[in-house]
Amino acid sequence: MKLSAIAAALEVRLENGSPDTEIRGLNGIEQAGPGDLTFVSNPKYAAAARTTRASAVIVSEDFPAISAAMLRAKDPYLSFARALELFHAPLWYAPGVHPTAIVHASARVGANAHIGPYVVIDEGVEIGANAVLLAHVVIYRGVKIGDNFFAHSHAAVRENCCIGNNVLLHNGVVIGSDGFGFARTAEGHWHKIPQPAPVVIEDNVEVQANSCIDRASVGETRIKRGAKLDNLVQVGHGSTVGEDALLCSQVGIAGSTVIGNRVILTGQVGVVGHCKVGDNAIVTPQSGVAHDIAAGALVSGAPAVDHKLWLKYSAILPRLPEIVRAVRSQKAKE
Repeated sequence: MKLSAIAAALEVRLENGSPDTEIRGLNGIEQAGPGDLTFVSNPKYAAAARTTRASAVIVSEDFPAISAAMLRAKDPYLSFARALELFHAPLWYAPGVHPTAIVHASARVGANAHIGPYVVIDEGVEIGANAVLLAHVVIYRGVKIGDNFFAHSHAAVRENCCIGNNVLLHNGVVIGSDGFGFARTAEGHWHKIPQPAPVVIEDNVEVQANSCIDRASVGETRIKRGAKLDNLVQVGHGSTVGEDALLCSQVGIAGSTVIGNRVILTGQVGVVGHCKVGDNAIVTPQSGVAHDIAAGALVSGAPAVDHKLWLKYSAILPRLPEIVRAVRSQKAKE
């Protein structure tokens, strides 16, 4: 693909290069060679841009000039992501139902659906147009799903859950598993609390491999429009995840938690039940949220506190033995 065509498709400005340069693919800045397109969005790779063998580099609008051809973009990372789409079109699955699939007579599946081997679609299910269900996907009874649904192998959607348009489920995802609810009896045993309330997933949500979103005993569990959930994420019963929220790997959210719009929970963050994390807040890796977090806050640690305060804690921590000795020495003198 010619560099000029890429620049036009990405709506970026070509500088210091021939528009007829042929680009064969994309690569990281340190691995790229002739015929490759790469990018710089992290300042620590600025030096590598000056020595890269790539034919062209996507850079920011104020990036210093380099010898390679440059595509100047407002957001190099986003432009690189869009460039990848030019070279790697998604796989296409032919419409049809595999002979080993089981589709209940009462189920309604829209036009152009691909139903793969050993898929099970139960009673009363409704699925919109252009669905792709790969091998061993199971859709329980009463589920309602919109258009352009894509479920990778071994994903399961439990009874009466509702899924919007353009939703992508990766391998092993479980939507609507039972919430973790038990009441202790007088004898000290655990009595299971029924969890009949559905999970509702709005449009443009992606849930990655082996993540679980639990159903509730009352109300609903809701994942709002545009939210993205990484691998091994657990969303507890009755919780709400806001629009365009980002939940990274191994995040765990306990029941009845409200995660605001555009919140970012980074890897291994845990949130206790009945907490609220405000819009645009960011929680750094391995933090534990035990109380409400204000909108726009940046917090760290367990329990999570303001990030700048946590940095002070972290700086003091290695000196604690020294501080204890000094305090004890002072007390002994007194």
